[in-house]
Amino acid sequence: MDSRTKRRLTDAELDALARRALGTGVTVATELTDGYANAVWRLQLDDGREVVLKLSPPPDLDQLSYERNLLRMEAAAIELALDAGVPVATLLHSCFDDPVLGGDYLMLSALDGVSWNDVKPEGADTLRRELGRHLARFNAVTGEVFGYPHAGIVGATWREAFLAMAGALLGDTERYPAPLPLPAGEIMAVFDAASPVLDEVTTPRLVHFDVWQGNVFLDLTGPPRIQAIIDHERAFWGDPLAEFVTPTIFGELKDDDPLLAGYREVTPLELTPSALVRLDLYRAYLYLILLVENGPRQYPEDEYARVRDLAISSLGDVLDRLVRSSLGSRG
Repeated sequence: MDSRTKRRLTDAELDALARRALGTGVTVATELTDGYANAVWRLQLDDGREVVLKLSPPPDLDQLSYERNLLRMEAAAIELALDAGVPVATLLHSCFDDPVLGGDYLMLSALDGVSWNDVKPEGADTLRRELGRHLARFNAVTGEVFGYPHAGIVGATWREAFLAMAGALLGDTERYPAPLPLPAGEIMAVFDAASPVLDEVTTPRLVHFDVWQGNVFLDLTGPPRIQAIIDHERAFWGDPLAEFVTPTIFGELKDDDPLLAGYREVTPLELTPSALVRLDLYRAYLYLILLVENGPRQYPEDEYARVRDLAISSLGDVLDRLVRSSLGSRG
């Protein structure tokens, strides 16, 4: 999707950047437009390699609070995922605060598979189960602090960090007004009232938080399998239960979901009543992101309208459930 956050580089600028990063020039450059925030190109290099370039938004663009240094989080998450045995594209080069273009960029190995979002492979349940195993390994990586360290939004406890994350996002609506179903202060009050369930989470774990089918690449040369999980820039340190929100976006996580079955092959996970409240908190947070991020990005109206309308109605429904659960816990 087109976005104001995506920078445009000329062929000459792309060639010069590749020479600085990898010591070779570019023969063919193709922009990949499926992403939402960073500009992305697939580059064919003079030495025959194909790589993917991810370039951060313009340094002077006023982004959302949690979006500061997104590519730095992605670079860290890729290395951690690789160590955990999760299939990812190889990070070939990273540069932060590039002196020529400004901002950050990553060079990644190009994948030869296909986006799951572009095909309807046989054995989708088997693939979803495989994805669950990979996510469990990703979430097994532990950290030292909760939240977004690269953006400076952290907490000593998960409750403290999550409320800081939600507060920062709602605070961004002062700069970028968004069509919310309730005023920002009332939404924050709902989060705060439901937040005691977050104290069940005591260890910061790596959460991708953007695993939709467009971010899963498949190898279809034989029986379908997952080649790589991509786009780790939205990752944070928190509750692994939040990982199930994006794969079930605008829906619910059911106990018979193959994704959950695969996850449980690696580590136990029980959907207790308090776990379902935590899931609703994370759903509300994701829907808020979908609504507030249009401020700096300015998506084309015809492409964004459906997502916006779904996010507004879904956020309203989840907030209602959170209010009822908070009233029930007090009763």
